[in-house]
Amino acid sequence: QQLLLHIGITLFETFVSFFLVIAISLLSAILLWLIPGLSRILEPYLVMLNSLPKSALAPLLIVWLGASYKTIIITGISVAVFGSIMSLYTGFMEVDPEKIRLIYTLDGTKRHALYKVILPANIPNMSGIMKVNIGLCLVGVIIGEFIAARQGLGYLIIYGSQVFKMDWVILSILILCVIAMGLYLLLDRLEQRYCR
Repeated sequence: QQLLLHIGITLFETFVSFFLVIAISLLSAILLWLIPGLSRILEPYLVMLNSLPKSALAPLLIVWLGASYKTIIITGISVAVFGSIMSLYTGFMEVDPEKIRLIYTLDGTKRHALYKVILPANIPNMSGIMKVNIGLCLVGVIIGEFIAARQGLGYLIIYGSQVFKMDWVILSILILCVIAMGLYLLLDRLEQRYCR
């Protein structure tokens, strides 16, 4: 029962961080596409933030925000969000400009171009990004649990190694492998269903 509680907490934190990453990434990429000047200003900072080692950011976040599940969720978000924004924005910019020009020729607005061309053309790209992000969010959550948690599989791994209960450590790692595979297969199944 305690093990199920730890699994549930890790899954909850992973799902919350994953959905927040999707929302933040999509809104940010749309904003950067709508305002080209903003993208020129922010792109170098996004590259810099994406290249930072997220395991080094986790202790800072815990000092600033305190040791709580919210901090662990933010750690999970920080691992995935910057690369996700850049990938989505790059996908937006690679859409065939002739299709966008056709929208404008037919008296369409930038909003029409976004909903009729940009977003539909990036569905496969979004699907691939989501598959990567679910794993990255899980990694970020585990990093946060290593440092700040009193529950969760990351906490079990650290606590088990400290008290030399290696069966706890190995079991937690195996469960994480199963969770990572299960989440990937879930997204893959949803993608196949959407394509049909």
